[in-house]
Amino acid sequence: MMERREFIGAAALALLASSAPGLGMGNDMEEIYGLIGQLKANAGQRAELIAILLEASQAMEGNLLYLVAEDLEDPDLIWITEVWRTRTDHANSLKPAAVQAAIARARPLIAGFGLRAETRPVGYAG
Repeated sequence: MMERREFIGAAALALLASSAPGLGMGNDMEEIYGLIGQLKANAGQRAELIAILLEASQAMEGNLLYLVAEDLEDPDLIWITEVWRTRTDHANSLKPAAVQAAIARARPLIAGFGLRAETRPVGYAG
């Protein structure tokens, strides 16, 4: 399990990287874009679903942070925190063949979706 300090450090690195020249803004000067959401796995399949999510995240260009966390109260609930260089990068993240293949493998393991919030990351502490 990732400690709070490690999480904040990872988020800080992502945000610092995004402020470096050429990394923080897209060609159309979009702002950094974030998402936080819940994904419900079928009973007993959370670990398998998490493995697929993490594998797929390797093929997503423009992603600065893709944090997958297990809910401590619900054994099938997953929280996903994403930080993207731009909203466009997020929109394009589902297009690569590797991501499409992962989606096809993950779909039968998903029981449903929960809360979802779009965010604009503005800073960090740590």
